[in-house]
Amino acid sequence: MTRAAMLQLNASDDPESNLTVTRGFLREAVQGGAEFVLTPEVTNCLSSNRTRQQEVLQHQDDDLTLQALRSDAREFGIWLLIGSLALKTGDPDGRFANRSFLIDPGGDIAGWYDKIHMFDVQVSETETYCESDGYRPGNRAVCAQTPFGTVGMTVCYDVRFPYLHRALAKAGAMILTVPAAFSQVTGAAHWHALLRARAIETGCYVLAPAQTGSHDTHNGQPRRTYGHSLAVSPWGEVLVDAGTEACVTFVDLDTKAVIEARRKVPSLTHDRKFDGP
Repeated sequence: MTRAAMLQLNASDDPESNLTVTRGFLREAVQGGAEFVLTPEVTNCLSSNRTRQQEVLQHQDDDLTLQALRSDAREFGIWLLIGSLALKTGDPDGRFANRSFLIDPGGDIAGWYDKIHMFDVQVSETETYCESDGYRPGNRAVCAQTPFGTVGMTVCYDVRFPYLHRALAKAGAMILTVPAAFSQVTGAAHWHALLRARAIETGCYVLAPAQTGSHDTHNGQPRRTYGHSLAVSPWGEVLVDAGTEACVTFVDLDTKAVIEARRKVPSLTHDRKFDGP
């Protein structure tokens, strides 16, 4: 049995203030017995203002959030999923990376993953997102090994693409991580259903730490996210729902539950080739 803790954050577009809050919650998680701690998408800076991002974001080697959280993982001897960080890249078009990190108890990077699927949607006439304007998509799926099971790494909008999660499960993942900053509109409609479906289809635990609430920004246009960090069992049961307040929630993981769910419904072994459409 492994105790995991999900940090539900209300990040702003100020990385230094976000880091202070994140480290406080991380310490609370450790005090609660967590061996595996997970943070949401864009833990360091939640913003869609490209000018502000250029001002405050860093390249990976210089990012203060990554440095500090690696140090904390080493100090506390925990596994830490930094849900994602917004990072500068060397891309000629200047786009950022939306990069998730799994940190081991020695503070080393055990795995990293760049979000593959970009959130380019028009939720309503007044709510439009074009993530690919500011972020370049990744192109590789990632599993990372831990003592409590193989972790398959995804980020937010990836949850709408079952083939990615199935590929991770077939590669050995027993835990799927889905850190997110989900829209309030799409979250209310789809968040629980999507996460439960990914768990049921793969027989994996799904851990989805989330951003929540109204987020302060320097341009005076706050972003709003859904919250409801979820932990879902391999059988599709919601084990934890964090609601809408910034908080720490705990869940105990047992790989026997993965084995049992897959024994009952071994759909990962039932793929068949077919023609068409």
